[in-house]
Amino acid sequence: MDEIIHRFLRETGPVLCLDIGSGTQDALLARPGLEYENWPRFVLPSPARLVAQRIRELTLLRRGLWLHGGNMGGGFGQALKEHLAAGLSATATPDAAKAIHDNAEVVRGMGVEFSEACPKNSVPVFLTDYAPEFWAGLLRLSSLPQPHLVLAGAQDHGYHAHGNRQGRMQSWRALLTASADPASWIYPAPPSSLTRLLALHEKTGGPVADTGACALLGALCDPEVLARSFREGITVINAGNSHTVAALVYQGKVRGIYEHHTGMRDLEQLLEDLKQFRLGWLPSEEVQAGGGHGTAFGPFCEEAGGYAPTFILGPRRALLQGQGRFLAPHGDMMLAGCFGLLWGWAHARAAA
Repeated sequence: MDEIIHRFLRETGPVLCLDIGSGTQDALLARPGLEYENWPRFVLPSPARLVAQRIRELTLLRRGLWLHGGNMGGGFGQALKEHLAAGLSATATPDAAKAIHDNAEVVRGMGVEFSEACPKNSVPVFLTDYAPEFWAGLLRLSSLPQPHLVLAGAQDHGYHAHGNRQGRMQSWRALLTASADPASWIYPAPPSSLTRLLALHEKTGGPVADTGACALLGALCDPEVLARSFREGITVINAGNSHTVAALVYQGKVRGIYEHHTGMRDLEQLLEDLKQFRLGWLPSEEVQAGGGHGTAFGPFCEEAGGYAPTFILGPRRALLQGQGRFLAPHGDMMLAGCFGLLWGWAHARAAA
């Protein structure tokens, strides 16, 4: 066991680590005094997927719905559109509407009305990425201790009323400019512009990070991967259910970020993007023209080489079969982001 993590857990107590994606929410309860292999873990449907399921149930029942709560992942958007297309009513509080779009007029344009109270004959649907009572109950029923700290990751596009793809890359560039060390990309408290992470932080009370950073840290917590990056530049790819994020890493520091929608690139297109990305020749505008988010680069490092060694994570990693080494930190690929969060936060605290 990493002695830094071991010491951190002795000082902190049990830590609940959550990696909230579009398809699943992956959870790890790190417990002091136990080996990694004996830490309890869960892979559950994501909160957004559960909301989508509830909306579809109400559509079948021909019931109106009222969205309340706060900002969260917007993966229920298609279910909401289908509900409205069926001629059924949908109402939301202003806070809950932020999970649909940053621009209230766009939400109204979809046919969603605004109300602070549940309209008559509508069914409340609560929006949140983290429900403390759910996790408290699950751990209690499992005879597990309550966490002393919650570390959580979710993808945040930032607040952008007129489109968020460019804004997302602005966030990556800001991180690269501030520090190339991905462990520093875990926020003790996120900036107000990261509205989803801010809502998550307010619920958990603990540090938060973007899921792209979580996956990257999950790769680097493998000692062999980190050591390889000190010999030559490497490429880390997280093929998620919705987004594919690749990072160029040299000496443990990030030199470039690429992000695209997983379903928008076939293997040939993705490999060509990665080829140009490794060379530093892939403009962000070109990626955006293909429907992706873009690229962001730090200072060029000639000594890093071509970033050829490739390490692959993510639930859609089979798309890249044969293109690099598949990683499963501590034997569990789905928990890579959780292990990365814990490793990054513990090491950042130790270095502070």
